[in-house]
Amino acid sequence: MALLRRDRPAGSGATTETGKEAGAGAAPRPPRRRTPWYVALPVTLAAILAVFLAGAHLGLFPTLPNPFERRTVDRSQPVLLKSIQEMKRFTGAQGNFQVIVDLDHEAAFLPSALLGNRTLYVAAGTVDAYTDLSTLDQGAVTVSADRSTVTVVVPHAQLAPAALDVRRSYVYLQQRGFFDRIGEFFSGNPGNQQKVEVLATQKIEQAAKDTELTQRAEQSTRTMLEGLLRSAGFGTVTVTVAA
Repeated sequence: MALLRRDRPAGSGATTETGKEAGAGAAPRPPRRRTPWYVALPVTLAAILAVFLAGAHLGLFPTLPNPFERRTVDRSQPVLLKSIQEMKRFTGAQGNFQVIVDLDHEAAFLPSALLGNRTLYVAAGTVDAYTDLSTLDQGAVTVSADRSTVTVVVPHAQLAPAALDVRRSYVYLQQRGFFDRIGEFFSGNPGNQQKVEVLATQKIEQAAKDTELTQRAEQSTRTMLEGLLRSAGFGTVTVTVAA
């Protein structure tokens, strides 16, 4: 069978009928598979994030502010001076105390997991022992005719109210029942810390009464007055505590 050939201009290439028949019989090329979008998206985001972190580490990008960063703003009102009092007492001694307050509110018929409140509070405070010199009158001071001897009778020392040191006091443990948590959430007074602070102050004041703070304060007062009066020119100084 003779081959049919079509002549074409030189340089344009030649195509035979046999070539067409051979090409028509070739198997079709399978289509290319594309990566699903739900697989490509995380990979792309991870690559962008890696590039961004690398650039931020190398200082290629400007520092962006943290949108979740918190700041403290003091909107307190100015301090108001209400009164001024002249102090006419001499503090001769001061005691430093620490007490652990264990305050537990229990229900009579329910477990503590449902209804109950227990607070362990570590309280630190001070108590001053002082002598009130404002009560001294003319009869409390006796001076000899030659002004060489003086006798002073001072009152007994007293204990000032306990001062709680909030910087050294803290809640160590707090356990609340389920219903207590709900009630405190709506009342806006979680823990009711004021009760333990008041109780801690009372315990510190009671402990101060069992110490020798007042005796130490009276001794300090005598020493202070003796030195002061001797520097004023008195040769003999006697300071006693009122009966």
